[in-house]
Amino acid sequence: RVRLPGGQVTEESLQADSRSDCISLELRTADGALVTLTADFRQEVKIFRALILGELERGQSQFQALCFVTRLHRNEIIPSESMAKLRQKNPRTVRQAEEVRGLEHLSMDVAVNFSKGAQLSSHIHNVCAEAKEAIYTREEDVRFWLEKGVDGSMFEVLPQTSDLPDLQRCKLCADRWKPCICSYSLSIEWYPCMLKYCKSRDAGGKVSSYKCGIRSCQKGYTFDYYVPQKQLCLWDEET
Repeated sequence: RVRLPGGQVTEESLQADSRSDCISLELRTADGALVTLTADFRQEVKIFRALILGELERGQSQFQALCFVTRLHRNEIIPSESMAKLRQKNPRTVRQAEEVRGLEHLSMDVAVNFSKGAQLSSHIHNVCAEAKEAIYTREEDVRFWLEKGVDGSMFEVLPQTSDLPDLQRCKLCADRWKPCICSYSLSIEWYPCMLKYCKSRDAGGKVSSYKCGIRSCQKGYTFDYYVPQKQLCLWDEET
């Protein structure tokens, strides 16, 4: 259980699979969206998925799914085998992160082909199944994966403001059927970001360190990406 910025409490579930060297974390946000973070350590890939409740009265489907795929850096999250050993002593405790990490603003300028995405990470097939037409990544991450030998044909560069001079941000765009740059923000309220080490001294005075806990973090992300029509981005409006 973790506390959201508005004071509400939400359930968060963490799972680790040390065999496939990945972890996943899921929480429901204050506006009802279901956010999942999957970290694939083997492929150095992290996948954010958001299932956003649709506005039926405005012609949207029941929910909209988005997937954002970025490079996983070392030491962002604790290793999967350490996560697998975590035990919750008191499930009723409401947790708050010890450290708030800075907001990351990412320009997602490349689309990922769902049917080829398994080459990048086998988890894309399961996690992003509902978001087949809405899987996004960044050119700089693509360059990193191409150097690792990933097939480049799964990536397609999306239209940019430089290609379409009248391309606006969706919240400034009056026409619901025009293409625009959408913005979606999410926050991972609590995750184990670092291992803590303690020191011990043996009888001979030799000092050694051992793992003695975790440090928890909270981190927010804002993703900007191209949509062919504003109808796919109705949350991004001036209120």
